[in-house]
Amino acid sequence: MKRTIQELIQDLNDVDEFVQEEAFGILELRAEESFEPLLEVLSTKGINKDIKQSSVKLLGIIGNDKAIDSLIATLKDNNKLVRREASTALSRMGDKAVEPLIDILNDEDWRVRGAAAWTLGKIGDKHAIEPLKSILDDESGFVRSGAKYAVDNIENS
Repeated sequence: MKRTIQELIQDLNDVDEFVQEEAFGILELRAEESFEPLLEVLSTKGINKDIKQSSVKLLGIIGNDKAIDSLIATLKDNNKLVRREASTALSRMGDKAVEPLIDILNDEDWRVRGAAAWTLGKIGDKHAIEPLKSILDDESGFVRSGAKYAVDNIENS
């Protein structure tokens, strides 16, 4: 019997690791069908962090640039691991994510600014150099180190 996308998403939090892995794999294989429901997970209040983290990872693997805005919003998530996964997913989006990431380099939340800087460094687009240089003196050490890493990585590639 074919499992529904919603059932598979719930299985991402199963106590059995093999069930989680199987659900992840099926959702990845059914990427076109699972994209919208995975995107909905990101905006659902009170969703389990493991489901959210796996959904973010899957969206990065799927690579549909329609997920960029939701992934950027997820950089404000309360859970550090979810934020980190969102950063990784955005770096997988490549050039399509550069402008939206540059746009949040001045966000009021240092975690968002820092995540944007680190992600831009992973992407390596030269258009980000000047905006990144503008935050090299940020009040947050996380932001400064992310901006320095990004500028160095882009300039040396």
